[in-house]
Amino acid sequence: MKPDRRLTAKKLLPSIHKFLDLTAAKILDLDKKWNPARGTPVFTQQGRYTTRGWTEWTQGFQYGCAILQYDMTDDERFLKLGRNRTVKHMAPHVSHVGVHDHGFNNLSTYGNLRRLMLEGRFPHDQRELEFYELAIKLSGAVQAARWTETAYGTGFIHSFNGPHSLFSDTMRSLRILGTAHQLGHALMGEGDKRIDLLGRLVEHAITNARFNVYYGEGRDTWDVPGRVVHESIFNTSDGQYRCPSTQQGYTPFSTWTRGLSWVLTGYAEQLEYFATLKDAALKPHGGKRKLVRMMEKAAIATAEFHIANSFADGIPFWDTGAPGVASFGKIAAKASDPYNDIEPLDSSAAAICGQGYLRLGNYLLGKGDATRGKRYRAAAFTIAQALLAEPYMSTDTKHQGITLHAIYHRPNNWDYIPKGRKIPCGESAMWGDYHTMELISLIQREAANAPYPLFFQ
Repeated sequence: MKPDRRLTAKKLLPSIHKFLDLTAAKILDLDKKWNPARGTPVFTQQGRYTTRGWTEWTQGFQYGCAILQYDMTDDERFLKLGRNRTVKHMAPHVSHVGVHDHGFNNLSTYGNLRRLMLEGRFPHDQRELEFYELAIKLSGAVQAARWTETAYGTGFIHSFNGPHSLFSDTMRSLRILGTAHQLGHALMGEGDKRIDLLGRLVEHAITNARFNVYYGEGRDTWDVPGRVVHESIFNTSDGQYRCPSTQQGYTPFSTWTRGLSWVLTGYAEQLEYFATLKDAALKPHGGKRKLVRMMEKAAIATAEFHIANSFADGIPFWDTGAPGVASFGKIAAKASDPYNDIEPLDSSAAAICGQGYLRLGNYLLGKGDATRGKRYRAAAFTIAQALLAEPYMSTDTKHQGITLHAIYHRPNNWDYIPKGRKIPCGESAMWGDYHTMELISLIQREAANAPYPLFFQ
């Protein structure tokens, strides 16, 4: 990537206005035409949202898009839609014991609504606020209960694959534990044992940084700084680490870029959160200084890896080790082409990374690290500029997606390949649409000097 330091939030406003005109129609169209009885909209095929019954992890993104549309436009239709659909459809996600996605589904809905109410963006209703907060508390506890102990004095929230499986994705889902903890909640275990949600957040973050992120320290033959493995496998009998793995990447020894994006943004958010915690709160968990240093190391390593392994506009391949990638040579200064015939790009990974860069950049600026802070903010604006224009912005009103050229599951061949083409392109994913909107909302707020949203507020 070539982060463009000339870009600012205000310079992107004309593109944002155009973007919001398009998203309004798409959000309403999807809501009108999607039957929730079919499941959850996951990704598009030929421009129409379809489902994929793997896990129901994207419904919160659908309704979260409506809530963010209201956030950015004050159009009451979208607030009404987001509130009503959250009440009607999101309760099963609060108590879903079979997934690691609580921080996705439930902070995108209950969390965003709570934040907007507390900001005074719609009338304060104490009972409604308590409803949102109860959902967040329960969701955080249910997420924390998916727990596997390791042999290293820590544990992790295991993926839907089972207790042996640590997913990089879950790094961003940790925010539900942080918010629930802020609200004074805890997980109650056997014998009325009170389990600290902050403690489990910390342990997962440590385990993920140790086993899913690489630092060029000689861990294995392919130990490249900033590389991220999608999944780590543990022996559940003794808690020992066994090997890297992947579900949606090319190999365990390459980087599935959406996995990296969850890690980058997850650690950036937690750094913002930890900056507000007192030393005493983190002393039982290893100490604030040590924990912050660990998260900074992981966030910066993944940020630099993404910059080195994405096109000039910040759009990466779906996996940096995919077989056709080598034929492109060094790509950091090249324009991205989602219509190439060799390897798919993944705009959804870029959208998630964009928010991570903005948050990490702001955090580092606040610490006095102007060099990296400005570099990462420029990276965020560079990605946003790409997503706010064709070929990534979906300008066709008949296409239900917002951000084009997202990839879901390349190994399983789930992504639609248009007639006459060799690889998937031209389609959208619910998480890509949502995270584009989340990134744009951050930028719009900065341009307007509006409050800076944090997941735990």
